[in-house]
Amino acid sequence: MKIRVGLVGLGDAWEKRHRPALRALGDRFEVRAVYDQVRHRADLVAHEFDAASVDGFRSLTQREDVDAILILASQWFASLPILAACRSGKAVYFGAGLDLDARAAERIKRRVAEAGIAFMAEFPRRQAPATLRLKELIATNLGQPRLLFCHRRLPIVDQVSAPLAKRSVTQELVEQVDWCRYVVGKEACWVTGVMYEDREASAQEDYQMMSLGFCDDDNPGAGPVAQISCGRYIPQRWREAVSYRPLAALQVSCERGIAFVDLPSSLIWFDEAGRHQESLESERPVGEQLLTQFYRAVTSLVSKTCDLEDAYQALWITEQARRSHQEGRRIPLREDAGS
Repeated sequence: MKIRVGLVGLGDAWEKRHRPALRALGDRFEVRAVYDQVRHRADLVAHEFDAASVDGFRSLTQREDVDAILILASQWFASLPILAACRSGKAVYFGAGLDLDARAAERIKRRVAEAGIAFMAEFPRRQAPATLRLKELIATNLGQPRLLFCHRRLPIVDQVSAPLAKRSVTQELVEQVDWCRYVVGKEACWVTGVMYEDREASAQEDYQMMSLGFCDDDNPGAGPVAQISCGRYIPQRWREAVSYRPLAALQVSCERGIAFVDLPSSLIWFDEAGRHQESLESERPVGEQLLTQFYRAVTSLVSKTCDLEDAYQALWITEQARRSHQEGRRIPLREDAGS
């Protein structure tokens, strides 16, 4: 059975993740329509996949020859294609990254539940080979995480040459929060946030950091702590500075060792026996794994929306980190339940 899909937005992951995955899974997916705010780009992709290039995402979601919508970039339309897909009863693969406030995300969550459609949010960090191997090591050699350091440095992109689908700091933070929640395997109980924005220098120039606490119900003062940060403060034209001494995407200090993760497939870990380096390049690409999961969700008789709940929780936590900065205090998360 092939799922006929329509593409909405062609983001910065199209060439490296989505295009190769759709090609490799040609026996499961058939691209029937393409929409992008740059019409020429949509025309090229439509020609490559022998599909139709359409004028808008609403007309795409209403096509009878489309079973599911792959939203691969937010662009100007943000979350509107999700609502359009709900009205048409089409399954949604959301690979654009959430950049909404919690109220808007709550409305989307409610509409998806009412429509009864399959919904899958793309979390590539979760399915990266290095992350899956890290979870195995936590269960065997390393033991439970105690401290996590998750950092991301983004360049300030020149508006003239910037890709239309460039990711925001909020989108990156939401994925980082979800990544840490997935690695720890527990729900966070408190968050403290710090923000910096230089309004005079650049509207893009900002930095956000949070400390996220995971504690047991019977011991609220203990448990793993994740330090998460993302900033955009180095101009893209300073290529040497942008690439200088990049930090590991994730460092995890565990009960019996420590691990350093670089996405998608590099993992170095240490225990009493010494240093271990693993390269997982031969594993199945992340894009194929994610689309295979979406295929199963669409063809299953059971509606799958757990990823939407995870995305909402990560977005809500990111918003509470901003609230922490504004109010100058630590925000308890389990008392102010986000769902």
